[in-house]
Amino acid sequence: MLNGLQPWHLIILVLIVVLLFGAKRLPDAARSVGKSMKIFKAETKSMQDEDAAEEPEKKQLSAPSATPQANSDQQVADLQRQLDELKKQQEQQKHAS
Repeated sequence: MLNGLQPWHLIILVLIVVLLFGAKRLPDAARSVGKSMKIFKAETKSMQDEDAAEEPEKKQLSAPSATPQANSDQQVADLQRQLDELKKQQEQQKHAS
């Protein structure tokens, strides 16, 4: 005896679903499921793209350093440099207007 689904199993299953939900609701339900799957796939793809974009950043930030303190000091120095650059840009914009 086979344990798989036979064609008559599927027919009975379809009949039960039609009886429970009605023939008028099934197309709407199928459309809703299709839209949900499309949204789910798009979100999954965007999450994978974000993860792929973050990988190089993680590798760059996790580059081996002498000590954790040195890594922290480097980050502070980078942030200070970025802040100084932003201040210069802001001053230039004030002088330009």
